[in-house]
Amino acid sequence: MIQVEAFQEFRTGLALLRGGEANKALPYLQAALDQEPGNAFYISYVGVAVAADHHKWPDAEELCRSAIRMNRRQAQLYLNLAEIYVAADRKQDAADTLVRGLRYSPHDLRLKIALDRLAIRRPPVLSFLPRAHAINRQLGKLRHRAMQVFASV
Repeated sequence: MIQVEAFQEFRTGLALLRGGEANKALPYLQAALDQEPGNAFYISYVGVAVAADHHKWPDAEELCRSAIRMNRRQAQLYLNLAEIYVAADRKQDAADTLVRGLRYSPHDLRLKIALDRLAIRRPPVLSFLPRAHAINRQLGKLRHRAMQVFASV
């Protein structure tokens, strides 16, 4: 059962975090986590706040990863980890995390939008031809489809 006090602390911390005040949000989020240590969302958002406030990337990453291990089907947990990776300038890791999240929540639009925002482009298949060349475009589409098939296996 959700503890009302913990949820109120969490909501206050989340509002501060979204307002860009991670340093003020962290105590509220930590208080919520202390009251309900098994809540994956509280763990994940403490990780986001730690990353935003202290720039302790490994600590924040581990908090978010542990939250995902607790509840793999929640898209928001993948979004939080991807946000940390982007802040740490690890865009490829962020994209990989979002793709992994899409395996567990394939219809979540937020994951798809976040992945599109990263816009990590692979190099052209044939580097001696321009990216816009018809052969490169067709081979790129084929590579994309093949990678989707292999990712779902």
